[in-house]
Amino acid sequence: MKRKETATARRETLTHCLFQEPWWLEAVAPGAWQVAEVRRGGHLVARMPYLPKRKMGMTLVTAPKLTPVLGPCVCLAEAKAANRLSREHALLEELLRQLPTCAYSSIPCHPNVANMLPFHWNSYASEVRYTCQLRDLSDPDAIWAGFRENIRREVRKAERQLDVRNDLPLERFWAIHERTIRRARGGMLYSFGLVRRIDDACSRRNARKVFFAVDAQDRIHAVNYLVWDERCAYYLMGGSDPELRGSGAVSLLMWHAIRHAARTSAVFDFEGSMIRPIERFFRAFGGTLTPYYRAVRMHPGVRLALAARSLFGGNLG
Repeated sequence: MKRKETATARRETLTHCLFQEPWWLEAVAPGAWQVAEVRRGGHLVARMPYLPKRKMGMTLVTAPKLTPVLGPCVCLAEAKAANRLSREHALLEELLRQLPTCAYSSIPCHPNVANMLPFHWNSYASEVRYTCQLRDLSDPDAIWAGFRENIRREVRKAERQLDVRNDLPLERFWAIHERTIRRARGGMLYSFGLVRRIDDACSRRNARKVFFAVDAQDRIHAVNYLVWDERCAYYLMGGSDPELRGSGAVSLLMWHAIRHAARTSAVFDFEGSMIRPIERFFRAFGGTLTPYYRAVRMHPGVRLALAARSLFGGNLG
């Protein structure tokens, strides 16, 4: 009975992944996120959450922070094969018509979304991005064998000198993670308060685990934050101490995260990066390069302002 109720709830929320779940959206954008919906005969058949916000006097439509994919979901189960594409076109266009008039819109779509024609017809540009996925978690030995030798070597090295713990406070995770992001990007795009809300929401649903690689002196070498639903587990956040980087801790924690994901989910997603060194590291775990789309539309005036900002070094206020 419980399984049936869960399936019914999933049809009603109509999601590809946990990032599209109402509880996730309320954690990352409390009271601010909205959703476009299409119903047929009282049934929800299409849905697209989004975050509208005001900046510099303009309305923007984006995804919340720490929400790597969002985009539309459509139900095609009842459509005949010959009519499926036509139905998908119609539902996607109806969703897009519900979005507010805005100067800039950026919609990162789930990898399941392959049909970008309705976006194109509505003046969106489609940018291809990539993640890396392990799509078969049924055999950990086969996954291990698929790692590059340097990854296996780093894991073995780290196992000899580090313990993997899950019982440390979130503040200690944040200390390592924030330092890593600031070192890479020069600043943070989100706050500890946001991470705390995500952690609280996921903890209540048994949908997260935080991994710490700790040595005998209680020094944290690396951290790894994993979130999941039954379909997919995602490496959401991480980091490492630059002074202790040679220990192999990052590879060790990724291996622990993958093994844990094998008990909860069907797929492991590295939440891949377009940055070459990060992509190269993720690729070394033997995953499959997986494309997904980001639909972008901006008012011509915004495009000119961004071009001018780039030309003059960002000094447009």
